[in-house]
Amino acid sequence: MKDFRDLEVWKKAHELTLAIYKCTENFPKHELFGLTSQMRRCSASIAANIAEGCGRSNNGDFHRFLQNAMGSAVELDYHVLLARDLGYLDTADAILAPRVVAVKQMLSKLSRKVAIDRFQRP
Repeated sequence: MKDFRDLEVWKKAHELTLAIYKCTENFPKHELFGLTSQMRRCSASIAANIAEGCGRSNNGDFHRFLQNAMGSAVELDYHVLLARDLGYLDTADAILAPRVVAVKQMLSKLSRKVAIDRFQRP
C-alpha cells in the first residue's frame, strides 16, 4: 500500500480542488446545484481516486483508479472552459485551466509508469 500523500500528482490535485472550491464561491447562486456542484465533485474525485488507488493491493487496481482520476480531470477541464465562456471566471481564475492540464499530464505519466511496472513484475 502506498501513501497517497507522498505522490506529487495527488498534492497538485488536492491544491487544484481547493482552488476550484474557492473560485466557485463567486458563481451565481442559480448554479449551486449545477456547474458549481459538478466542478467541485469532479475536482475532488481526481484526488480521491488517486488516494483510493493507493489503498489497493496491486498495480492493476491502482492503474484503474488512475484512469478514473483522468476521466474526472478531463471532465473538470471542460467545466473550467464552460465556466470561463459563461463569464463566471475572472482573470485571476484563468490559471485554473493550465493547472488542470498539468494534473492531467502528471496522471498520464504516472499511469504509463504503473502500467509498465505492472507487466514487468514476475
